[in-house]
Formats: sequence, structure tokens, C-alpha cells
Amino acid sequence: MRFMRLTLSTVFLGLLVAQGAMAGGNGDAAVGGGLGGVLGNVVGGQLGGSTGAAVGAGVGGAAGSAVGARKGSRTEAAVGGGLGAAGGSVIGNSLGGSTGSAIGAGLGGAAGGAVGSSMGDDRGSSHSGGGYYKHKHKNKYKNH
Repeated sequence: MRFMRLTLSTVFLGLLVAQGAMAGGNGDAAVGGGLGGVLGNVVGGQLGGSTGAAVGAGVGGAAGSAVGARKGSRTEAAVGGGLGAAGGSVIGNSLGGSTGSAIGAGLGGAAGGAVGSSMGDDRGSSHSGGGYYKHKHKNKYKNH
């Protein structure tokens, strides 16, 4: 019973934080990273203690962020969500045990997924013309 209550409260808190991240336009990656981080943390913790929780959170956060991100920014979202969830799990575990670990994984996964997705969007739109520039006057200053 305690495990179920912990899981539900952690998922609820992760969704609450993810709502704030959605305002930035990267909501799906944030929600995916948060939920994936929490679920991976809980499953990993059951299988391998605090180390398993951190690894599970990283894998879950990466997968959730990648699934939720737009096509051009999935890699960045996965890296951000995975690192955020794993880091949040470790920090949360040191502050509040398994409950803190799950909450940290959810918050870190949501934040990392949103930031990573945003970085991927920025990188994709910064190149005008794809780097192919036409030179109209190639031979203007040709030596005779």
C-alpha cells in the first residue's frame, strides 16, 4: 500500500512540475522525461537499490523525453531527460531516501527533457539555407 501511495504522489508531483515546463513549448518532452524518470526510478529501485534507481531513472527519462520530443530534437531531449532524471535521482536519494529519489528523478527528467528539446529546436533553426551559399562572383578577382 505504501509503495502505491508513493508512486501515485510522485507521478502527481512530476505532472505538476511538467505543467510548468509545458509553458515553454516543450511540454511533451518534459512530460515524457518526468514520467519516464519516475517509473524508471521506481522499477530500478526495486531491482537494484539506489544504483538501480539512478540507472532506471536515466534510461526511463531518456526514453520518455525522446518519445515526447519533436522529430528534429529527439537526441537532445533524450540526453537532457536521461541526465536530468539520473542526476535528480541521486540528489533526491541523498536528501530524502527512496521518496526523494523518485521525486528528483521526475523533476530532473522533466526539466532535462524540456531543456534538451529546446536546445535541439534552437540548433535546428539557426542555420539559414542549410550552409549552402551560392557565390555569384566566383571569378571576379581572377589574376591574369
